[in-house]
Amino acid sequence: MRTRHFTQLIGMSALWGASFPLVRIASPVLGPWVLAAGRCVLASLVLGFLLVTLRQRWPARQQWPALALLGLGSVVLPFMLFNWAALALPASYSAVLNATVPLFGILGAALVREERLTGRRLVGCAAGFVGVALLVRLGPVAITPPVIWGALACIAASASYGFSATYMKRASVRHAPLSAAAAVHVAGSVMLLLPAGASLPQMQVSTAALLALGMLGFVTSGFMYWVSLRLMREIPASAATSAAFMIPLFGVTWGGLFLGEPVTASMLPGGLLIFVAMVLVTGFNPFRAAPPEP
Repeated sequence: MRTRHFTQLIGMSALWGASFPLVRIASPVLGPWVLAAGRCVLASLVLGFLLVTLRQRWPARQQWPALALLGLGSVVLPFMLFNWAALALPASYSAVLNATVPLFGILGAALVREERLTGRRLVGCAAGFVGVALLVRLGPVAITPPVIWGALACIAASASYGFSATYMKRASVRHAPLSAAAAVHVAGSVMLLLPAGASLPQMQVSTAALLALGMLGFVTSGFMYWVSLRLMREIPASAATSAAFMIPLFGVTWGGLFLGEPVTASMLPGGLLIFVAMVLVTGFNPFRAAPPEP
């Protein structure tokens, strides 16, 4: 893995780390279905605009069913599950459970025989989980049925992301990343249209929720999905999902910088373990000279 790939992974983690507080703000106000549909529609708009501006073509008609299936696994299900979990779980809990994505990504790639399940990657996953636990230092939460179901929803969403990563990798090779990203979100918008419309009477509106929706739709859902597909063209799917290990780290960082949340000394070893986990899973060695660009 080249240094620029590793840098892009960290940048993606920094932006995706902000998505959990944003979902926590917007989901209780707009409702899980409306928030998921809104994210897909806004992402479709920005990606469609880029597609037209850059004069790229939409996928051929016969390619849409496969891209719609990818949209179900990588957009619709995770959005809905994380939105629903945000009704009961703090954002930090969702971010921690999202760190299971790399493990599911590694298992998914191994099941379809696209990548080998190596000891190094398994050790990297274990190190990432320990690092996340040290970093976030979760406080006590009452074990109630909504909390349990919310945690299970986060794990299911992470599994959907992880297992979809292999198919995202294939889509990034078979299609132009921008056209694939746009088609995925258009298909997701169609799937979510009816349930979102049915839940509109329960929707409330606030400025904070609308701003959160805008950030989620235009940036973390639309633009960053395109960036992730471009990156997947050049690195293994399991390496791309390792960005999930860094998300809790940035969640804590943003909380300390902008919300005044406490940053403790215990976060340093946690952050270092997360960095080691990404190195193990991605195979990136900052001290090894990279081969020349083709």
